[in-house]
Amino acid sequence: MPSLFWGKRRVLVTGGAGFLGSHVVRLLKSLGASVYVPRSAKYDLTTEAGASRLFIDHPCDTVIHAAGYVGGILANQREPGTMFYRNAMMGLNVLEQCRRNRVEKTVYVGSVCSYPLYASIPFRECEIWAGYPERTNGAYGMAKKLHLVQAQANYAEFGTDTAYLLLANLYGPGDSPDPLRSHFVPAIIKRALNAQETGLESIRLWGTGKATRDLLYVEDAAEAIVRAAERYKSPDPVNIGTGVSRPVSKIASIISIIAGYHGRIEWDDSKPDGQPNRALDVSLAEREFGWQAKTPLTAGLTKTVSWFRAIS
Repeated sequence: MPSLFWGKRRVLVTGGAGFLGSHVVRLLKSLGASVYVPRSAKYDLTTEAGASRLFIDHPCDTVIHAAGYVGGILANQREPGTMFYRNAMMGLNVLEQCRRNRVEKTVYVGSVCSYPLYASIPFRECEIWAGYPERTNGAYGMAKKLHLVQAQANYAEFGTDTAYLLLANLYGPGDSPDPLRSHFVPAIIKRALNAQETGLESIRLWGTGKATRDLLYVEDAAEAIVRAAERYKSPDPVNIGTGVSRPVSKIASIISIIAGYHGRIEWDDSKPDGQPNRALDVSLAEREFGWQAKTPLTAGLTKTVSWFRAIS
């Protein structure tokens, strides 16, 4: 149902054709917003000229910067330079155009990957600068942190209104099935479904299974972004997650049961775990703009497995 707030808004969603962005766009349209989704073939946001032309062609009241060059541990290991450069330049150019064009509200989609390797559990926003991120995704995490500096500096000098959100690991329908770029949830789902269909007795997964993760369903993340655009009036970072962290081995077991796979799960400890533990303190989001994740993990994974089964 259209809302009084969004029904008057012209919204630019970078990355609006991607995994998270497509869910954000769908929600915004249901609320009555006028949404434009730029495509990289027409607007190269890694260049100042491309970003400037986008804002000239499509004036807007609100910008949600969800575009990114992303991937799992494998992609981050193979392309750290590309990860850093493309993400850094896109964010720098988009936030600068928001400042120059006096966009009323900008929401920047950051990542839990920006937290220091050994941040205190649960992660609190005040510790974002307490150290360098975990090395396998450090370049990506540092590129994203660069834009926190930009958002806070622009607010201090120009009053630019930017909400900076630190999202937990996302999962859900629409996630990438590409084995070279996918994150760990779709990777496990694909292996479990394949094993169930072909009768394999075991599957082999990366790492030890001991690392912990806070998994956030993509529709909950989209709702947090929209809520922050409406209500959050600070450039300070805010965690977006469930507040519940589970070992990857437990997550893999839940996925296997949903997929109907009952064989063995073996762990390849010659491959990295990534950050040892991730658990977010999400109290600030609830306090500042009344948001809480609402999708139980099993329910969200069931929807996700069904989606992957349908496209396989």
